[in-house]
Amino acid sequence: MNDVQPPGPTDLTALAAGIERTNELLTRVLAEVATTPSTHAAFVDAGYVYAAAGRLVAGTEDRKAFELDAEGIIEAFIDKARMIFPDSRLLRVYWYDGARRRIHTQEQQRIAELPDVKVRLGNLNANNQQKGVDSLIRSDLESLARHRAISDAVLIGGDEDLVSAVEAAQGYGARVHLWGIEAAGGRNQAEPLLWEVDSQRTFDLDFCKPYVTRRAGVECAEPQVVEGPVPAREEVRFVGARIAAQWLSERGREWVATLLPGHPYLPGAVDQDLLTTAEALLQHSLRAHADLRRVLRDGFWDHVQGQY
Repeated sequence: MNDVQPPGPTDLTALAAGIERTNELLTRVLAEVATTPSTHAAFVDAGYVYAAAGRLVAGTEDRKAFELDAEGIIEAFIDKARMIFPDSRLLRVYWYDGARRRIHTQEQQRIAELPDVKVRLGNLNANNQQKGVDSLIRSDLESLARHRAISDAVLIGGDEDLVSAVEAAQGYGARVHLWGIEAAGGRNQAEPLLWEVDSQRTFDLDFCKPYVTRRAGVECAEPQVVEGPVPAREEVRFVGARIAAQWLSERGREWVATLLPGHPYLPGAVDQDLLTTAEALLQHSLRAHADLRRVLRDGFWDHVQGQY
C-alpha cells in the first residue's frame, strides 16, 4: 500500500500563491463585467408599423393613402428605449421592409442614411406581399444574441412565426421586449408571440399621430366589411377551409406547399390575407376575436393538410 505524504511547507506556499492569483484574476474579471454597459438593439418590421399606424391614425393600411415620417418614429423609438434602458447603449435599429428585387426605394435610401439605422430588405411580390422579412429578423436576432452582442432586444412587430426567434434569443441569455401599436377593437399581434416575450408595451394614438399624415385626394383600397352578427365557430372553420381550397386552385399546390414547414404558423402577409378574405366572406370583423382567428387558421390548415 502506498503511503500518502502530507504536503510540505513549500507546497502549501505555492498552493496559497496560486489561489491568491486566481482570486485576483476573478476580481478583475468581475470588475470589468460590472462596468461593461448593457447593449440593446431594435428590430422593426416596417410593414407592421405602416399597417398598424396607418390603420390607427388614418383609418387605412394602404401605404398610398398616407405618409409615414419614418425618421421621426424611429427617433421616437430610440428615445423610448433610452428611457427604458438608461444604463444600456444602443447597438443599432434594424429596419426591415420589402422592395421589388430588393432594390431600395428613395424612401428606403433616406432611412438607410440615418445614423444607427440598418435597412434590411426582403422581396416584394406582385401582390405587394413581403417575402423573406421574417427570416431576416429571425437570423439577425438569433445571431446577435448568440454572439452576446446584445443583452436586450426590442421587437416591433406582430407575426406569429417570430416565436422561434424569440425563444432562441432567450436561450442565449437575451431579454426580448415586444412593442406594438394600438389596434382599435382588438389585437394586431399574435398571441403566441405575446406569451413568449419578456415584456410588452403598446403605443397609442397620441404617440403615433405626429408621424402619420393622410394624403389628400387618395382613395383607400380597403375592403369594406359590413358588420353582421358574430359568426359561429363552425362557420369560421368552414370559411378557413373554403379559402384554402380557393387558394389551392388559384395559386397552385406548390405555393401552398411552401406554407407547410411553418405549420401551425402562417407568414404574416399570408395570415393577414386570410383574415381580410375571411372577414369579407363572413361580413364581420374578426380582429377583436382572437379565438375565432385561431379557428379560422385551424380550418385553413385542416383543408391544406388533407390535400398532402
